[in-house]
This record gives sequence, structure tokens and C-alpha cells, in this order.
Amino acid sequence: MYIGPKKKGPRVSAPPVEGKMRFRVGDTVRVRAGKDRGKEGKITQVIPTLGKIVVEGLNIQVKHQKPKSQATQTANTQESGRISISAPIHASKVALVVEQGKGTTVSRIGITVNSDGDRVRIARKTGNVIANG
Repeated sequence: MYIGPKKKGPRVSAPPVEGKMRFRVGDTVRVRAGKDRGKEGKITQVIPTLGKIVVEGLNIQVKHQKPKSQATQTANTQESGRISISAPIHASKVALVVEQGKGTTVSRIGITVNSDGDRVRIARKTGNVIANG
């Protein structure tokens, strides 16, 4: 019996990411997987709904841009050409870089409550409190 191809339905956006985003803007991270593996950089943007972050100078993509001009202001013309931008990378592919003694180490992030009753981020490997951004 012949069964035709499946019917295409409406496009469905990706489901929201489960879990917590524990990275903050300004954190230094090291890429653990992908074409930029081993490189370090600072986080410039966090996108928690997609589970992604943008790291300064990493995951560079080239965008081809047409020239655009404003009708009201001729001085506000946008140049054409190839523009390099940092694309988002999934948060599971990076790890936090923690300063420790003589060097740096890569660690996972946990959350604990300190004596004042405030929730603070800690490095799982060293147990040290992570300064915000």
C-alpha cells in the first residue's frame, strides 16, 4: 500500500530551553567545543530563551550587507560590503574561567545561599564565590 509524503504543517518555533542560565554579561568563558575550541573571551550578550550567549571575538560570521540610505538624512548612509559579527553560541559549549592561585581553571557554576541570605554564584571546582560580571 502506497503512503504519500507527510503533509507539512505550520512551522513551530523551538521550545524554550529548560534549566537555568547562570552566565552573566562580563564573565570570561572558554569554548569547549566547535571551531573556536580552547579560545577565551568575554560575554557581551546572554539570550536565555534560546540558551545561547554571544562571546566577544568568537564564532565570527560574515554578513553581506547592501548599502542603505535614510531619505531624511543623507549623512546617515550605511556602508555596503562584508561585515564580521559574533554569532551566538550554545551555553553548553562554554565553561566559566575562574582565577585561582597561580593560573586559571575551567569550572561549572552553582548557586548557594551565603550567611546574609543572598543567593550567590560559586565555582563548583574551587568553591569560590564568583563576582557578578
